[in-house]
Amino acid sequence: MSQTWLDDIRWTDEGLLPVIAQQADTGRVVMFAWMNQESLALTVAEGYAVYWSRSRQRLWRKGEESGHRQKVIELRLDCDEDVLLLTIEQEGGIACHTGRESCFYRTLLNEQWVAVDPVLKDPDEIYTHSHAGNG
Repeated sequence: MSQTWLDDIRWTDEGLLPVIAQQADTGRVVMFAWMNQESLALTVAEGYAVYWSRSRQRLWRKGEESGHRQKVIELRLDCDEDVLLLTIEQEGGIACHTGRESCFYRTLLNEQWVAVDPVLKDPDEIYTHSHAGNG
């Protein structure tokens, strides 16, 4: 088998790659997730983010339940070749399964984690059936 761009990546021992999703127009980090070789290849082929769900042990197309897909604008590999940055357009403006713009909605204040970003849409309205996080 010939060398491909996927072989240039330093995958974890589990065959995974940490991925940061960043909103293209604002630069805000909206999500962190994992990809394996198959999900990364599908992401490139389809133009929309496909992740590997460690909890479900299966491919997970972002937005498959919520409709909040991530259109990929650009992929950047870090200097150590072991972290991927996806520049995305977040459909619906909601990346988090809690109904918020970003999964990073809590800040440490007085040694307590405090939610500082509003819920844009009730998760019960987003999801039609049970989900294990990762909208």
